Amino acid sequence: MTANQTDQHQGHPIVLVDGVCHFCQGLTKWIIKRDPEGKYHFASLQSDVAKKLLEKGNLSTDSMDTFVLIEDGKYYTRSTAALRLAKGLKFPYPLLYVLIIVPKFIRNAIYNTVARNRYRWFGKDEACMLPTPEIKDRFL
Repeated sequence: MTANQTDQHQGHPIVLVDGVCHFCQGLTKWIIKRDPEGKYHFASLQSDVAKKLLEKGNLSTDSMDTFVLIEDGKYYTRSTAALRLAKGLKFPYPLLYVLIIVPKFIRNAIYNTVARNRYRWFGKDEACMLPTPEIKDRFL
């Protein structure tokens, strides 16, 4: 990541998603629509930027089966990342954060089922989604 990219995205939570997954692409667009302040910024797990961020957080750079939320220097994955992200969106989505009380092994079992089947259920592309000019500055 260049110094300019670091400055541009500093202070913003970063969401790392599987860039070729249709479900993940749809989720990214869904988040953007519910984040009018542009709080969340994004990168594809397949990108060099994401690989550097994952290494910095001591996470696997080979696994594409989760999305990662990097917030205030902390790394969150799977259902915890999803719930923390929902907490930062416009109302009513922060109400979903109450689900954090559900034991993590139950939340992650549901998350893992969707992650394991997402290509079969939703499809995938050969290349990552290209952001539109309106949202391009939110992508690393």
